[in-house]
Amino acid sequence: MSGVTLENVVKRFGEVGVIHGIDLAIADGEFCVFVGPSGCGKSTLLRMVAGLEETTSGTIRIGGRDVTHVAPAERGVAMVFQTYALYPHMTVAENMGFGLKMTGRPKDEIRAKVAEAARILRLENLLERKPKALSGGQRQRVAIGRAIVRGPEVFLFDEPLSNLDAELRVEMRVEIARLHREIGATMIYVTHDQVEAMTLADKIVVLRAGRVEQAGAPLDLYHDPANRFVAGFIGSPAMNFVRGTVEAGAVRAPGFSAAPVTPACALPPAGTEVILGLRPQHLGLDLAGTTHRVELTEALGGVSYVHLAADTGERIVVESKEDRPAPEGSRVGLVFRPEQVLAFDACTEARLR
Repeated sequence: MSGVTLENVVKRFGEVGVIHGIDLAIADGEFCVFVGPSGCGKSTLLRMVAGLEETTSGTIRIGGRDVTHVAPAERGVAMVFQTYALYPHMTVAENMGFGLKMTGRPKDEIRAKVAEAARILRLENLLERKPKALSGGQRQRVAIGRAIVRGPEVFLFDEPLSNLDAELRVEMRVEIARLHREIGATMIYVTHDQVEAMTLADKIVVLRAGRVEQAGAPLDLYHDPANRFVAGFIGSPAMNFVRGTVEAGAVRAPGFSAAPVTPACALPPAGTEVILGLRPQHLGLDLAGTTHRVELTEALGGVSYVHLAADTGERIVVESKEDRPAPEGSRVGLVFRPEQVLAFDACTEARLR
C-alpha cells in the first residue's frame, strides 16, 4: 500500500479556479475523509487523485511516484462511485471479476481474488445472484468488492452511501470501517456528511471553496477548530454562535447571557466585536431565567434538542437529557461553563487563542 501526497495542486476550468494550491500528505494505510459543503471541490480533488480530472499545476504522488500526468489505469487506484454501476446481466462474481478478465488474468486467479473479496465483504452466498436480486447495501458491497479484487494501492470513495436509506447508511459505514481495519489500505473518502467523516476517518480534511480550512484527527477538529467555519461544520447539532463586544477583559454577549462572558483566550481591545461559540451539549437550561424563549423541542428519546430564540433575535440549540425540559413558549435562561466558550474574530472568523 502507499501514501498520497499533494503539492501545491491547482485545478482551473478555463479562467475559473476551483482548487487553489492544496498541500496535503495522506500516510500509508490512513483513512482520510474530504468533507465540506456542496461545491467546495472535494469530489474534484478526489477525481484529480484518480486521474479523471487533469491537474492544472502542482504534483500528485502515490507511494512517492509522481502520477500527476499518468493515466488513471496506471496509478494503482480503484474508485467506488456514488452509483453502483453494475452490469445487470452479470452475476455478482462476474461483476467483481470483470476488470481482471478484461486485462487477461488467469481464470483461477480471478476466481481466488473474487472469493477473497466476497469473504471480506460477506458476499459468499450471493455470488451467483444478479444485481436486481440485491438490496442497495449489497449492491454497494459488490461495487467495493470490484475495487478490492484489483488490489489497488489506494481506494477512492466518492460519496458511496448517499443513495442508501438511513439504516443502510449506518450498516455500510460499519462495513467500510471494518474493511479498512482488515485490509489496512490507504483510503480517501468524500462525503458532505460530517457524521460519516467523524466516525470513519483517521484524518479529516475540511474544504471550503477549493481550499483546506483545516486537516487533522476528527476529535482534534471537534475540540480545537481553527476557525468559525470548521467549528460550525464539525459537530451535530452545529455549534451555536452569537455576536458580542469586548469590554473590560470579558465579552458582552446578550445572546448567551445577561452577564459578561470570559472565554479562556486572549481578547482584542475593548470595543472590538467578536463571535462566541458554544456547543449544544455544553449548554443547560435555567428555568428561572427569562433571556430566551422556547420555540421548539425535538424529543428523540435518549436526548432532546431545545430550540431557543434570544431577545436579540439569535437562535440557540440546547441539548438536554430530558424529554420535555421546558414548555414551548416559556422563557428560560442559559447556564454554561465559560472555559468551554470559543471566541472568533468577527472579521476574519479565525479562532482567538
